[in-house]
Amino acid sequence: MLLWIIYDISKDKPRKKMADACEQYGLYRVQYSAFLGDVNKNQMDELQLKAEELINEKTDAVYLFPMCEEDFKKVALVGQEFDRKLIADQLSTKMV
Repeated sequence: MLLWIIYDISKDKPRKKMADACEQYGLYRVQYSAFLGDVNKNQMDELQLKAEELINEKTDAVYLFPMCEEDFKKVALVGQEFDRKLIADQLSTKMV
């Protein structure tokens, strides 16, 4: 499944650890605090647990949005776009 992770983490160290975790799971950075990639349900759960360990729930937020490929094709964007082809190519190689 496609997964968007978007976060607002106030402190540098946990914010860096969250970014590193996203990259370790093969997610691509599409904005400074936004990642997108293809993961399975277990990986999504692991990333959620990692976020729970890292953040201060009173000041920080991490959003995990699963998305199907059909809905991803409907994404609208105003302004500078992330490399949609890179994500689409990644999906194609995993679905073959």
